[in-house]
Amino acid sequence: MFRGKEDVESGSGSEQVEEKSGNELESSDQLQQPNNKKKRYHRHTARQIQEMEALFKECPHPDDKQRMRLSQELGLKPRQVKFWFQNRRTQMKAQQDRADNAVLRAENESLKSENYRLQAELRSVICPNCGGPAMLGGISFEDIRIENARLREELERVCCLTSRYSGRPVQAMAPAPALIPPSLDLDMNIYSRHFAEPMPNGGGMMPMPMPMFPEASPYHETGLILMEEEKSLAMELAASSMNELVKMCHAAEPLWIRSNENGKEVLNLEEHARMFPWPLNLKQHSSEFRTEATRDTAVVIMNSITLVDAFLDANKWMELFPSIVARAKTVQVIASGVSSASGSLHLMYAELQVLSPLVPTREAFFLRYCQQNVEEGTWAVVDFPMDSFHDNNIQPSFPLYRRRPSGCIIQDMPNGYSRVTWVEHAEIEEKPVHQIFSHYVYSAMAFGASRWLSVLQRQCERVASLMARNIPDLGVIPSPEARKNLMRLSQRMIRTFSVNISTASGQSWTALSDSCADTVRITTRKITEPGQPNGLILCAVSTTWLPYPHYQVFDLLRDERRRSQLDVLSNGNALHEVAHIANGSHPGNCISLLRINVASNSSQHVELMLQESCTDQSGSLVVYTTVDVDSIQLAMSGEDPSCIPLLPLGFVIVPVEPIKESNTTSGDGNGNGNSMALSPEEANNIGVQNNSAGCLLTVGLQVLGSTIPSAKLNLSSVNAINSHLCSTVQQITAALSNGTGTGTGCPDNNNNGTVLGSWQEPDGGGAPKQ
Repeated sequence: MFRGKEDVESGSGSEQVEEKSGNELESSDQLQQPNNKKKRYHRHTARQIQEMEALFKECPHPDDKQRMRLSQELGLKPRQVKFWFQNRRTQMKAQQDRADNAVLRAENESLKSENYRLQAELRSVICPNCGGPAMLGGISFEDIRIENARLREELERVCCLTSRYSGRPVQAMAPAPALIPPSLDLDMNIYSRHFAEPMPNGGGMMPMPMPMFPEASPYHETGLILMEEEKSLAMELAASSMNELVKMCHAAEPLWIRSNENGKEVLNLEEHARMFPWPLNLKQHSSEFRTEATRDTAVVIMNSITLVDAFLDANKWMELFPSIVARAKTVQVIASGVSSASGSLHLMYAELQVLSPLVPTREAFFLRYCQQNVEEGTWAVVDFPMDSFHDNNIQPSFPLYRRRPSGCIIQDMPNGYSRVTWVEHAEIEEKPVHQIFSHYVYSAMAFGASRWLSVLQRQCERVASLMARNIPDLGVIPSPEARKNLMRLSQRMIRTFSVNISTASGQSWTALSDSCADTVRITTRKITEPGQPNGLILCAVSTTWLPYPHYQVFDLLRDERRRSQLDVLSNGNALHEVAHIANGSHPGNCISLLRINVASNSSQHVELMLQESCTDQSGSLVVYTTVDVDSIQLAMSGEDPSCIPLLPLGFVIVPVEPIKESNTTSGDGNGNGNSMALSPEEANNIGVQNNSAGCLLTVGLQVLGSTIPSAKLNLSSVNAINSHLCSTVQQITAALSNGTGTGTGCPDNNNNGTVLGSWQEPDGGGAPKQ
């Protein structure tokens, strides 16, 4: 009885058939013998089944050598081993199919129950006007669609007439104004809401902030799905865009020429228009749009297959570029590769960011196409616009942004490396940017190919460190799995900080001064979901130009021993590193777990600080947050760390090239990878010294203003975080100018290390004065 059960569980019951098949194929003479009326079937022993099961768990598809070796060890014929593995795979597939069917049946029953419930609710719908039963189906959906089409045509006709007489385009389907209060809800409304950036005209009404919901999108996805008849056109555009990308990656002069000012490559727009004529079905934007086009090449420690998979998965793409991609979504998979990702075509949405509230995000819907060139051993991924399909249905972002054919070519190299050539080509509406960031944005450093590749290089090293198992860690990290969990928690901290200090998701920011040179912005967020402390969060961000190389500022802020000397940041408490994880080849790319040494602390009250620092050619980040010991142990034990509340603070350091003394755009006048220099007056207003390199230091602070999300923010909290922000910048500036010392008072514009957006202590609760 026991033996029979063992045979059934191991799948050997079906081996009667396999042995018979083996004997039938073994010799044709034996099959023709008339005396073989009854075949003798062989049942495998318990040891034979155990050995074959053990190999099956490691390798369900053994090769000829493995089957031969196993048959010799077990005293079986190779054909018997082969048929046993075939039957075992069939049995496992059948078990999996049964499990899948059970899950589908359960889901089907759940959907039926939900359908019955909704039908019952529809039968009990009450008319809000008369209180009687509602008349469902009184108007057919077809009538609604016809009426909707008629109203759309009428609206487009009115917009055309308005555009003809006003001289400027009018969007046919502009988004409705967000009827929500400003994000900063003060008890005493004494601050003006002046923005240095011009806001859209609201017809004399007070400008309303954009929606602040994290998942909200200014685009309505209605009508964005491509129909079947449009997919063939999309594939044709994908092929032409891929051809354009390949030529832009490989071509030299005259398509790409060297700038006389900085030696960088600049796209020759006339040559580009000649080589790639504009398709008749695409609209060419007017001179109100400037062109940004950059190209760069780098070697990254990741193979092409993994990179392509990350580019086609919106979530992986966001994780690979946490400081650039604020939001991303795959709207529609138009075509999938037959045997691999080659030939895939996705409709995607993305919001790109700079880590500052002073630079608007860039949002766009685009099509992403992937193709493999087997002969050359390369992969190519290209993005191209989709406004030729739904030009009237896509709601514009502010400022308007349109991706021209952009992407990368990936060439595999030995040892898992890849050479990536990146082209970033876009059209952006000509809108003023805050003067402290104008040079950074107009020189195409903010969204250019160099920044994309620098972040990609650093993140690939981080992924390699995440997957490594033989790296010795210093400190209290007990296992490789705990190391991974701590790195994932730190990754979430970086992403949370990046999104919270930018204008992503329509986050609205308030200026505290009417001065154009002011860079302080504050906002509030009402948090009720896990991942951040529940309540009212107050965030303040300020940007300062410093006449120091960005790596010098980075070395000061990432070193916990030097940073502890800054009273504002450490509150006089020393920091001691208890765990260290290297994230890349640069010593500054690391994660640290720091112990806050407070004299009054006992062993029961130990506070820790999680810090990650990272640097590359495009800039540096230092982000940290306080966590308790229980949370760290929870993360290391493998539990879900998404419930751990994080409220990160940090610094963003961006290198800035020397600014020429000019008030005109150099080169082709389109912002095509060239520097838009500041006038001497503008540079003096923000403390930037022309012809001198430096960096932009952005400080982001967050505090929990109240544990009640619906609470109102009082004036003292705004003054406190504003004063704290000013003191932080002062201490950093003093430490850089004096080496390691600290200073008091706000430096003026004539000193090295101009403090932008800094304030004196307000008098008697009044409005702060600069």
